[in-house]
Amino acid sequence: MVTPATVAETGGEYSATAEQGKQVPITDINMALIRQMNDQAAQQTLPAQTQSLFGKPSGYRLGPGDVLQITVWDHPELAAALGQPAQSTRTSDAAPGFVVDEAGNVQFPYAGTVHVAGDSVEQVQRKIVERISKVYKKPEVTVRIASFRATQIYMEGQVRTPGSMQITDIPMTLTEAIGRAGGFTDGADQSRVTLVRDGTTYPLDFPQLVKAGHSPSDIVLKPGDMVRVDSRDENGVYVMGEVNKPATVMPMRDGRLTLAEALSQAGSLNPNTAEAKQLFVIRNSTSANPQIYHLDATSPVSMVLANQFALQPKDVVYVDNGALVKFNRVLNLFLPAINAGLTAAIVTK
Repeated sequence: MVTPATVAETGGEYSATAEQGKQVPITDINMALIRQMNDQAAQQTLPAQTQSLFGKPSGYRLGPGDVLQITVWDHPELAAALGQPAQSTRTSDAAPGFVVDEAGNVQFPYAGTVHVAGDSVEQVQRKIVERISKVYKKPEVTVRIASFRATQIYMEGQVRTPGSMQITDIPMTLTEAIGRAGGFTDGADQSRVTLVRDGTTYPLDFPQLVKAGHSPSDIVLKPGDMVRVDSRDENGVYVMGEVNKPATVMPMRDGRLTLAEALSQAGSLNPNTAEAKQLFVIRNSTSANPQIYHLDATSPVSMVLANQFALQPKDVVYVDNGALVKFNRVLNLFLPAINAGLTAAIVTK
């Protein structure tokens, strides 16, 4: 972590010298900065990559493993053609019917081998009718899916029941998947949901989507998608220095956290040791270009500014101590050595 070794003030402007000797400018937190940050946030639009996730759901397409129930009305001799034995007591077993094999085919009496993978139920129905019309006159055929087993999606992270879920003829939207997984846990960061599809990662911010007028219900999941919900523990803010309870502060459930909220959860400034004029926020501390923000907490509007300054994950909030405190700590370092020297002198006499 890049930490400022020295902080200098010249004409009201601050700069920090990091351990590598690089000068890091320190930006004052004031109304102009808050206004600039709010304008930047308001101008943010959804990336084209994320916008491509929204669309209308398409009908279900059959795949290997699905089980079909095929009924030819007024022909009881075909009623026994179930395709496989009756369902056992194990819930993992498929329902009785015709299983789509690995090649995407089903076998049906008088129709032979019928390729159904990638077809809708209506298309399969027309194929069966066309095949058995050579044996039966104007047959009435009903086709339904008895068991959905071909496609699934995966849920990970901060949902109550993570795991795989089968996609059915009801479109699997993002909100539907989270609901079927039991919803978000108390530790979920709803602003950091990740969708992985075909090797591409799509970061999603639920509160920001809603604020921008986009419903997560309009994101339709596809077979093989993986959804991960981050934990708030992974995106904490470190509050250090002269506060009453130094701690790692977790963001709210919507992923937001202001400087005022972080200080409040850390027990506020220590009135006996804190130098309220020297409150710093260190951002991107592990990168090549860290940013440092400064707030004079003695200002009458300081809490208004702190309440509007949004923190980001891994920010470090540091409250410096006063000159008297520094002197006392230095004195305490020397006193044991002085006392030890006096004791040794007395013993040798």
